[in-house]
Amino acid sequence: MLVLTRKKGQSVMIGHDIEVSLIDIQGDQVRLGIKAPKSIAVHRKEIYEEIIRENRLATMNSLAGIAKLKKHTENGAEDKEGGGKN
Repeated sequence: MLVLTRKKGQSVMIGHDIEVSLIDIQGDQVRLGIKAPKSIAVHRKEIYEEIIRENRLATMNSLAGIAKLKKHTENGAEDKEGGGKN
């Protein structure tokens, strides 16, 4: 991890097109300004972690749904072929 010291009003560049500026300092909180292309998602870490968690949950639900659908369609194919239970 790179650790830098910045004063109010100073910035750090990440690559060629992301600028992180120290806007204000109040007690133990700092305000940051971030300039980045619209194609770059910028989130607070706790929000990013929630997005990841929700995406994983949605993926698991989708995979479970796909497995159920696959099983259902395979059972339907067996019924049509005479291999299913009557």
